[in-house]
Amino acid sequence: MPVSTSKEPARIAGMFDAIARRYDALNHLLSAGLDRRWRRRAVAAMALRGGERLLDVCCGTGDLAIVAATAASGRPREIVALDFAGEMLRFAGDKLRRRKLDDRVRLVRADATRLPLPAASVDAAMIAFGIRNVVDPSRACRELHRVIRDDGRLMILEFGMPRIPGIRAAYRAYFRYLLPRVGGLVSKHGDAYSYLPASVDEFPSPKAFAGMLEASGFTGVEHWTMTFGIASIFLGRKGRR
Repeated sequence: MPVSTSKEPARIAGMFDAIARRYDALNHLLSAGLDRRWRRRAVAAMALRGGERLLDVCCGTGDLAIVAATAASGRPREIVALDFAGEMLRFAGDKLRRRKLDDRVRLVRADATRLPLPAASVDAAMIAFGIRNVVDPSRACRELHRVIRDDGRLMILEFGMPRIPGIRAAYRAYFRYLLPRVGGLVSKHGDAYSYLPASVDEFPSPKAFAGMLEASGFTGVEHWTMTFGIASIFLGRKGRR
């Protein structure tokens, strides 16, 4: 039976609200803990100097913001973390309060295609595993370009598919059959974990997505893969006018 990959905002927000309680546990379980390593590498790739105002879009339950806020060096002075799924933000708030980070990370409910921030108001921006869920990723990238200051950086971490044939076949089988069953069983929301592999299949190739970032105004765009291509990091800079 075909899996719907509709990115209609109410549908996506409702889906993530429904799995919010089990979201973190399933991320760690289904990635064998690699998601933690990917986030650390992604934050390190931004090479923050410390004291920046950082934007985290599609922040989910706040894991990426927490990595940035607790980094050994280059900690931002403020992180604005936004998502349009209210339950995800509620769990993010609980985690931030437990870690005493709620005074440094400000949560905002908002849509990635309509960022509620003035132009050139943040020093850097980041997204982890969220851009493929946006109804219009090109518009979201243009919005990110708008709110980042000149010479500021954008980092996007996203899923992909391995290129090595044997590994690709094994991962695709895991991704299409085992992951939806385990995710659905634990989360009690089978559609969400069937949507995940389908949405990754539909997402542009790394080269094509890098082209989208360039078309949105970012310069010096580079990307590289991790763990045989299961995840990719994209970096771009907003050039000076």
